Amino acid sequence: MDLHHTPAILVADAPGLDFLNSIATPVDTPVDWISDGEGLLNWLEQAGLLSEAAARVVRDRATSCELDDVAAQARQLREWFRGFVDERKGRPLSSEDLSDLKPLNRLLERDQSFSQIVFENHDGVPCLELRTARHWRTPDSLLQPIGEALARLVCDEDFTHIKACEGHSCTLLFADHTRSRARRWCSMAVCGNRAKQAAHRSRLRP
Repeated sequence: MDLHHTPAILVADAPGLDFLNSIATPVDTPVDWISDGEGLLNWLEQAGLLSEAAARVVRDRATSCELDDVAAQARQLREWFRGFVDERKGRPLSSEDLSDLKPLNRLLERDQSFSQIVFENHDGVPCLELRTARHWRTPDSLLQPIGEALARLVCDEDFTHIKACEGHSCTLLFADHTRSRARRWCSMAVCGNRAKQAAHRSRLRP
């Protein structure tokens, strides 16, 4: 499978969880969208965490080996943060969880972001807007939008509503934003439909 042209799975309703879902088992075989540097760049673009222009800058400045090294760091970050989420999903975070977030805070300290006033046009209404931008001076700056997404998940999301898909062998996580908090599947079109089919077959058995 050519992951450089395979659409990322973005069903979590939270970019930080979508990052954890960048390794998944959509059918039967595990797939890692950030197995190398080019995969990381493509995933960041698809997830809306990196603009096409920024991706060009990074590609021009970094070698493939440097990008592969950053992808390896991203996978380590993903593995660590998945452990953090798995231990805490289903309950609210507390001050006691802060000490375990030191690796994320150390990553955020390295950020080279800045603010700029830009001209925007929103639905035909021109206006000036303050926007945050980022210097892309080194390849490992690619970790910063990921770190920001993880930090927003920690600070803005109620971990009580973070769930794992109930699909057989599915590894995807999501934030349940439904009104009744009754979401069970990563996608009704995939795991939800499989569960319906399995239940139907079970009812037909003598």
